[in-house]
Amino acid sequence: MRMSFRNATPVQLQLLVWGTLFLLNFLSYLPMDGVVQALTYSAMNSFFYAIIIYGNISWLFPRLYEKGRTPTYIAAAILLLVAVSTGRAILSIWLYNHYFLKGKPESLTAETLVYFIATGLVIYLLSFVFRIAIAYFKLKRQAQQMLEQKSQAELNLLKSQVQPHFLFNTLNNIYYEAYREAPRTALLIGRLSDIMRYFVDESPKERVALSTEIKFLENYIALEEIRIRHGVRVEFEKDCEGDPLLPPMLLMTFVENIFKHGIDRGATGNHVRLSLQTTDGNLLFLTENALPKDPPHFGKEGSGLENLQKRLNLLYGRLFELNITRTESCFKARLKIPLV
Repeated sequence: MRMSFRNATPVQLQLLVWGTLFLLNFLSYLPMDGVVQALTYSAMNSFFYAIIIYGNISWLFPRLYEKGRTPTYIAAAILLLVAVSTGRAILSIWLYNHYFLKGKPESLTAETLVYFIATGLVIYLLSFVFRIAIAYFKLKRQAQQMLEQKSQAELNLLKSQVQPHFLFNTLNNIYYEAYREAPRTALLIGRLSDIMRYFVDESPKERVALSTEIKFLENYIALEEIRIRHGVRVEFEKDCEGDPLLPPMLLMTFVENIFKHGIDRGATGNHVRLSLQTTDGNLLFLTENALPKDPPHFGKEGSGLENLQKRLNLLYGRLFELNITRTESCFKARLKIPLV
């Protein structure tokens, strides 16, 4: 199977790098040491190189250096380098003396140990290049996934757009007919029309105005309220400055989740609290609702929030905060994202 570099995953690329490194080691040992010894030492070297590289980029660097513990990081890096290099030197000499001895047995000297430590230091420095390369390919793959998701979303939207202008014009005609007999019904038809226009005109965009997103949420809430027999009290607090841009349908998941899983349609006293504010260049969205004793089941609960988590990872990396708190009687969600 041919592996396309364009579509290769970071794991596949790492395997390719290690395979190449192993092959280079093997070819350098082969002329003087033979196949068995060359394979043994190539495998041993690759193993110790991996400990140094992944020990640094997967454990020491993110857990110590990136958290500001620089002195501890330096001490731990030196300890790792000395320990691994010493272990590699001892094992290398032991293998030679017990299996590949061709003359006088070798012993561990200071000069030999310095050589192995120096070699380990080179590998340690190369680990930063390795880390940058992995991060680059991960970022590139995430960008590719975002493009694929966007293309798929656009395709799905095109499939769902069955003569949208015909539908809008028809809804407008129904609205004017209903307005004369039932103004409240006409208002709901108008909200439905606005929602449909949002799906067609706004959702394909990468960013929409916050005011547009708020209007979409309000229209959705109004249409959901008429489906609840005993009504629901919705508090929607808004404290926003300006009209910043954000990805479409980002806040909708929380509201949809409330009306899907957090409303007891057969009981009175349903209460939902929403809060939306902009502060210090961030958007903060909070939701809170009581949970029914016998929640309805519509497939796998929480899949919408899981999909939202994946979308946020693609859009913001580590720059967002998503906190979900659930008790037996209450569900709370908090989302914080940077604004453009």
